[in-house]
Amino acid sequence: MTRVWSWGALFFGLLFFALPLIGMANFSLKMRRGVYSFDAYGKVLMDPSFQATFGYSVIMALFTIIFGVLLVVPTTYWIRLKMPSIRPYVEFITLLPLVIPAIVIVFGYIRLYNTSSWLPLTGTAMGTNVLLMFGYATLALPYMYRAVDTGLRTIDVATLTEAAQSLGAGWGTILFRIILPNVLVAVLSGAFLTFAIVIGEFTMAALLNRPAFGPYMQLLGANRAYEPAALAVIAFGITWACMGLIQLVTRFSKHTRAQT
Repeated sequence: MTRVWSWGALFFGLLFFALPLIGMANFSLKMRRGVYSFDAYGKVLMDPSFQATFGYSVIMALFTIIFGVLLVVPTTYWIRLKMPSIRPYVEFITLLPLVIPAIVIVFGYIRLYNTSSWLPLTGTAMGTNVLLMFGYATLALPYMYRAVDTGLRTIDVATLTEAAQSLGAGWGTILFRIILPNVLVAVLSGAFLTFAIVIGEFTMAALLNRPAFGPYMQLLGANRAYEPAALAVIAFGITWACMGLIQLVTRFSKHTRAQT
């Protein structure tokens, strides 16, 4: 009886999530009356605004990932190696972006870094892009930190560090040639989640007036019928592709370790 209820709950969950997606995908194919077609997808993909905003968000995601890795990996490694007592406090700090709305964060940025402040980042496009990247990194911090921290738990950080130091390796060599390769799967997991967050983020990009993919999705949804459904399917596919890549990388890593 328990198995029946378990399978029933799983089936209900699948229907609950799958039916709206199927309905949305079906609607996106009905732009041509009476015929299923990919006209809506063609219009979206050929739209110069789509190409510009999606390209902008991809570039911002790459810079955010690089910044996040350079910030989180050394910090997490040093805390686990030298200061394990402050780990609970760092975990609490990394959880704050989950409870503080993005609109509060971005208004704080605008207030602190406007053109009349001591550091007028919003006065130039480059400064605003840097500010937006910091905002994206803040939103992705809980996921990146936990991914890296989980990866560091699977290795003996102290032993690897002592062995490397006994061979004359410096801190940079230890971090980027020993620690980072051992937690690469965890870093990639955090990177793919960061990419998905940046692609779909709306609030920060809209309030900072940047040509990102999230505001484009909202603008298209307010003015078109079939194209927003097609765009939502594309965005959903991108997100699931990132999740699938995480699974592939994880399985490949496990297979490689099993062979060695």
